[in-house]
Amino acid sequence: MSIKKSELILNPDGSVYHLNLKPENIAKNIIFVGDLNRVDKVTKHFESIDFTTQKREFKTVSGYYKNKRLTVISTGIGPDNIDIVLNELDALVNIDLDTRAIKKELTQLNIIRIGTSGSLQKDIPIDSFLLSSHAIDLSGMLLSYQVDEISHPKIEEAFIKHTKWNEKKSYPIVVANSIDLGKKLSSKNIYQGITATAGGFYGPQGRVLRLAIQDPELNKKIDSFNFEGNRITNLEMETSAIYGLSKLLGHQAVSMNAIIANRANGTFSENPYKVVDDLILYTLDKIVS
Repeated sequence: MSIKKSELILNPDGSVYHLNLKPENIAKNIIFVGDLNRVDKVTKHFESIDFTTQKREFKTVSGYYKNKRLTVISTGIGPDNIDIVLNELDALVNIDLDTRAIKKELTQLNIIRIGTSGSLQKDIPIDSFLLSSHAIDLSGMLLSYQVDEISHPKIEEAFIKHTKWNEKKSYPIVVANSIDLGKKLSSKNIYQGITATAGGFYGPQGRVLRLAIQDPELNKKIDSFNFEGNRITNLEMETSAIYGLSKLLGHQAVSMNAIIANRANGTFSENPYKVVDDLILYTLDKIVS
C-alpha cells in the first residue's frame, strides 16, 4: 500500500517537504540542535562537508568528523517541530519516496540532541553536562500516537499524584532513552535524570510575566518529585518528543544537555557559549569512539 500524496508531501525535486532533504543527504548518525546558528558551531569541527541546505528554521549540514559521516539538523523550538523533523527523517530511510511504499527492511537512525537547559536541582551545577535518562512529556504531543508500549505508567501515576496534576491538562507520558546509545554517551562526570519537556517557554515552564498561570506551585512540585531515586533534573522543550517518536519509529535517541542555568538557586553561566562548545566536542568524540 502506498502512502497518499497528502500524507507524505514531497517538493518538486523529490525531497521531503519541510526539511528539503533526499535520502542520500543524511547520515545514520544525526545531531539535533535547536538554533540554526548552532549547526555551524558543530560542523566547524568537521574535516569536510559534503552537503548543506536550509528551509525555514531547518538547516542541515552533512560531513565527516574523524572519518565518520554525521548530519547536523536545526529543529527549531518545541515538540511540534520535532514531530516534523523525526517523521520526515524516518520517511527518508524507511519509505521508498518513488513508490511511497514502506520498505520491508527498516533502517535505524541514531539521534543525539545537543541543547541547553536549566537545572531544577541545587546539586546539579551550572556549566555541567546532563544526559536525560528519561523524559516526561508535559506538552501532550505524544498523545497523538499510540504510546502505551513505550510509556512508564508507574512513574506517570506517581507524578500525577505528587503534583496534583490538573485533569484538564494533557496526561504526562514518560519515555526512557535508548539504553545502548545512552551508555555510549555517558561517563562518570555526566549527570543523569528525568527531563521534563514543556510545550512553551513561559507559562508552561512556570514563568510569570503579565499572565497568571494555572498552578503557581507546579515548579516546586516538579522539583521535589522523586520516584525510586529518579528525580526530574531539568526542564526544556524537545526531549520527550525525540524519545517518544524515536522509540515508536525504531530509532535510538539520547538527549545531551548543557546546564547553563540553575533555577533552584537562581544562577546563570558566565560563559554559556563555552559550555555548549565543550558539550559539542564531548558528544562528537563519543559518537565516533
